[in-house]
Amino acid sequence: MRYLTNSLKSEIITQIEIMKYQVSINNISNVDDLENYWTVEDYVNLLAQFDYPDAKSTDLTELQELLSMAVSDFEPNEAASKVLTYKLSEQLNEGQIDQLSNEMLIDKICEEYPDITLHSTLYQINQLLYKAYNGKFLNAKASIISCTITPENSDNLEPLSKATILKVLYAGFSPRNVVKRLFNEQLTSDAAFEEAEAILWDLKTDDHINYEITTSEYWLDREDFAATSFSSDVHL
Repeated sequence: MRYLTNSLKSEIITQIEIMKYQVSINNISNVDDLENYWTVEDYVNLLAQFDYPDAKSTDLTELQELLSMAVSDFEPNEAASKVLTYKLSEQLNEGQIDQLSNEMLIDKICEEYPDITLHSTLYQINQLLYKAYNGKFLNAKASIISCTITPENSDNLEPLSKATILKVLYAGFSPRNVVKRLFNEQLTSDAAFEEAEAILWDLKTDDHINYEITTSEYWLDREDFAATSFSSDVHL
């Protein structure tokens, strides 16, 4: 039994390897709107929440304009409560929603809320309200990062996970980077990094080398990188 246990340990150890990558940060842009999140169905349902139940249009721009007009009849915190309830009633209770609806007027809750799995949804809610109320809510920014990640051994290219992407990018992070400060152990070891799914909101690649990353400006921005070209060693 001891022999089998030692063999198993040896097998696990050999499976831990270091992968080498060359990274180029091609572009980082900050946006205050991410398209294709709110659907026609969302707008129609939200209009019903704001006492406009007869919306028949299927044009997103027209529905957005109708919602902005409907929202203006309500106090900002009341409107925030309605949108929060529509999107997050299964994750938040009534008291939490009431608290958030007031805090959103003075803080960037989509960056500060303790449960980071809600940050992307809170960003979308914040920006909808920011536009509807012409700036009464704080403007939050998303970052879209274009980068090239080339493995040293490119024989078997596979798409990188969000966790691996962050571990690869770690070598280029500046000391101010909040991901580096909060999750240093996960970034520098083979430890599980479940939080990566919430930190990176979207990850796209066509060739498993060139990636487009969407996240919050809070997590990754231009100042978060000490270099735009660097090599990286990652424990897998």
